[in-house]
Amino acid sequence: MGRISNKDAKSSFEDSFKRATSPMMTLLLLNEKPMYVYSLSQELEKRSNSTYKMNFLYPVLYRLQELGYVCEYSQEITESHRTRNYYTITDEGREYLKFMLKKYRELLSAVDVVIEKGIPDDKAQGA
Repeated sequence: MGRISNKDAKSSFEDSFKRATSPMMTLLLLNEKPMYVYSLSQELEKRSNSTYKMNFLYPVLYRLQELGYVCEYSQEITESHRTRNYYTITDEGREYLKFMLKKYRELLSAVDVVIEKGIPDDKAQGA
């Protein structure tokens, strides 16, 4: 077994975080209005100042759809004859979103406490 490089470890952390939060982020945006995949991706990137990019949005949407949290809202044929499928959040999805936001805030708060207690005091380090 080889060791993971620092670059791979950093990338792995970011990828894992996005995988864990992407259903919540998707439901948050769909809670505002029905959207198609590209617009979801663009809106998320815009709101996060290009920090939060999701390259794997289709599997997230399909999984949320399987669970009954998202449904296809409508289809539109573009000028270039491409089909856009719009998705919207369901009532079950809204309930799940509330649950996820509560858990996310609880976990974030707990992590913040651990971080704050774990950050060394510069004065104690002789800085």
